[in-house]
Amino acid sequence: MRIIFTKTMLSVCMCLSAATAVLAFDPAAEPSTAPDLGEATTPREALRFGARAYYSGDKQAAVNALRFAAENGMPAAQWKLGRMYAEGDGVAEDDLKAFGYFSRIANQHADEGPRSPHAPYVASAFVAIGAYYMTGIHDTAVKPNVRRARDLFSYAASYFGSAEAQYNLGRMYLDGDGGDNNPHMAARWFKLAAEKGHCRAQAMLGNLLFTGEKIRQNRARGLMWLTVARQKAGPADRAWVQQMHEKAFALASEDERRRAMTLAEGWTQKYAGLN
Repeated sequence: MRIIFTKTMLSVCMCLSAATAVLAFDPAAEPSTAPDLGEATTPREALRFGARAYYSGDKQAAVNALRFAAENGMPAAQWKLGRMYAEGDGVAEDDLKAFGYFSRIANQHADEGPRSPHAPYVASAFVAIGAYYMTGIHDTAVKPNVRRARDLFSYAASYFGSAEAQYNLGRMYLDGDGGDNNPHMAARWFKLAAEKGHCRAQAMLGNLLFTGEKIRQNRARGLMWLTVARQKAGPADRAWVQQMHEKAFALASEDERRRAMTLAEGWTQKYAGLN
């Protein structure tokens, strides 16, 4: 695949070089004793063994196997270890180690084809690194850098079509983080993510459309997106999405409510398979 390097992509490459430079060590290359991998003899088999161990509840065996696979270049293993360290899932929570695993994926696979089997892990790694740059990692060389975060989200959103990156980029345009405030661009990115079934993007797009905050107002369609978002909101988002929806519903006319419900039902039927 021939990659044409735009200014954004070149900026991302510089970001990744900087990400590598701030690490005092590469956690993906941590030494480990020879793990018990059962009958697994290759990195791919170790990845499968690690996945089985993880879902059976043997987190230590999973970490050992995944580390072996990660050290031998398996992006899925690197990504899973990054998530485990980020969440303290079976290991002590360590954001710097998580950052290291995600950075290794991004550095080695930045030009991975967007339809390749590895693409979801690469896109997710870019989003994770961007999120770390939004806040920095306390007491480490990874300092807050919202411009870098914006570049990373932009790359994952544009090149890989990541819904999470598109949502994050929409929030940055809406809030003016890392650049100019641009509600029209925010709505554009929210819409792309919303159409992929991203609940938070659906809610944010719906609120923008309903209120007409510096964009063309469409109250019925805004309420439609808020309705869809409320229907699928998970525990972490349910309260704020519900509050946003209830506020819009109270202000909407009866005709707008009926129109929004019809649109929401049509969208749900058409995109019933989206997560």
